[in-house]
Amino acid sequence: MTYGADRLHEEVAYVAYHFHWPRPEILDLTHAERVRWVEEIARINTRMNEVR
Repeated sequence: MTYGADRLHEEVAYVAYHFHWPRPEILDLTHAERVRWVEEIARINTRMNEVR
């Protein structure tokens, strides 16, 4: 199974934007780890938006 380049770019950009991690570190994560961080960032954003 292949993993779409567009989706990979989205995940890297999302994590880099929110956590300011460098691209090489994000790319070193496994797919499962990257998805987990994306989900966690989304939860943080949801909670922050609910507080406002």
